[in-house]
Amino acid sequence: MPYSLRLIDDTLAPGARYRSALRSGAGVLYLAGGELDIESDGRTTATLDPGRACLAPKAAAAGPSGARILRFELVRQPPPPAGGRVLLEHPMALAPGASWLIRCDRVDFARGGIALPHRHRGGGIRCLLRGRLDVTVGEGTTRTMRPGDAWFESGREPVLAVSSADEDTSFVRVSILPAEIRGQSSMMYVDPDDAARSKPRTYSVYVDAPIAL
Repeated sequence: MPYSLRLIDDTLAPGARYRSALRSGAGVLYLAGGELDIESDGRTTATLDPGRACLAPKAAAAGPSGARILRFELVRQPPPPAGGRVLLEHPMALAPGASWLIRCDRVDFARGGIALPHRHRGGGIRCLLRGRLDVTVGEGTTRTMRPGDAWFESGREPVLAVSSADEDTSFVRVSILPAEIRGQSSMMYVDPDDAARSKPRTYSVYVDAPIAL
């Protein structure tokens, strides 16, 4: 069954409510700003802090200063209405009989950091949070990403990424990966020796959870 992975930018007014409209039940919320109270059975069970992410809850409410959410959804095609500003949507061919997980992490580059040509074990959407990142996917043209820009990586084409030399650079991503690599890196260098040559990056994993399609 065909799926799409999409990224939606939601801005919630103070006290406004969020309700999940996912058909597949696979989604992640990354809180880019403000405050979000996670609810269950009409009660607040947790508060999501800015710069953190969680599996998409069934219900939540923005705090007194409102909330800006980057909402990643894996939805069956045709996708349901987004209810927000769609930054990117990309089809994904996922075998229903296979076991999958959804992972959300943030990647923080050292200034001038380079991720030498590499692939991943699955596809996903990235969104630049700060700084500047020059991204080359396969034989395509290099694109300069700036805050708010989103892009898709299938995991099959090699990717080269070079971060700004004069400002901190970070992006958040959500990937759909084989369940057997839960807790493990999905990254594979085209030249295995590049693992020692790439400049440092820091990874913060927020969600690494199995999903049922």
